[in-house]
Amino acid sequence: MRAGLAPAVTGARVVSVTVLDDRALTRHRGAASDFESALTGRVLTGAVRRGKFLWLPIETDAAARAVVGHLGMSGQLLLRAPGAPAERHERVRIELAHPRHGELAVVFADQRTFGSLAIDDLVPTIDGAAGGFGSDVALVPVQAAHIARDPLDPAFDEALFRRRVGASASAVKRVLLDQTTVSGIGNIYADESLWAARVHPETPSRALATRTVTRLLDEVRVVLERALAEGGTSFDAQYVNVNGQAGYFAHSLRAYGRTGQPCPRCGTPILRVSFTNRSSHFCPRCQRRRGAR
Repeated sequence: MRAGLAPAVTGARVVSVTVLDDRALTRHRGAASDFESALTGRVLTGAVRRGKFLWLPIETDAAARAVVGHLGMSGQLLLRAPGAPAERHERVRIELAHPRHGELAVVFADQRTFGSLAIDDLVPTIDGAAGGFGSDVALVPVQAAHIARDPLDPAFDEALFRRRVGASASAVKRVLLDQTTVSGIGNIYADESLWAARVHPETPSRALATRTVTRLLDEVRVVLERALAEGGTSFDAQYVNVNGQAGYFAHSLRAYGRTGQPCPRCGTPILRVSFTNRSSHFCPRCQRRRGAR
């Protein structure tokens, strides 16, 4: 999504902003009118991502700021031609004028309304590295400052990750989903990575050998790179890129969503168990649980 937005928004001037549903601004400090006025007339300078946060830095003479988006469970940022019909579940429309691409609109659509847009201050990163993918500036929105880097980020600290995994008594899958430890790994990619590394999702993190943690991190990166190459994972119309196109990674899944189907590695039926408000999918033969219960 970030890669699709970047060329369309970088250098574009905001012509108008229309907030159709105030619930789309739950993370914004201020009213809808404040969001609209603070953004109108400004120039966007890029598109940056860290974890589930995506932000569009704003050109300004004052304190560094950005339009920050968190998509929640069903949020979409879509690029549309000017005058295009409203999207189903459209919440915010930002009309742009780009020096090369002309007029276009960024539409925030969200069926479940768990996502949000906001204007937020940018603050220095803790480690002094670039804020996220798509930026060489060491700034990050206040809302995303606590979010860890994802494993594909050049500034990802592998040693710190291994220390945190080794010090945690939590199930390894819970650690993978902890955005303060590592970001960018959702439920699907966690299951796929654990399957690839032959690690049971409920294994206590500190019971994993260092070489196993290293192997797991390697597999996480492979899964994320494959998912990016295939446009992400789309199970329904809610999960699309900026042009409304579905990703194809769902066709490559080895464990997630394959309950009862044979494990691609050993043929044992894949199991599904409840995990916090989600589900875990794993092979009971390839992914034997280690450590104390």
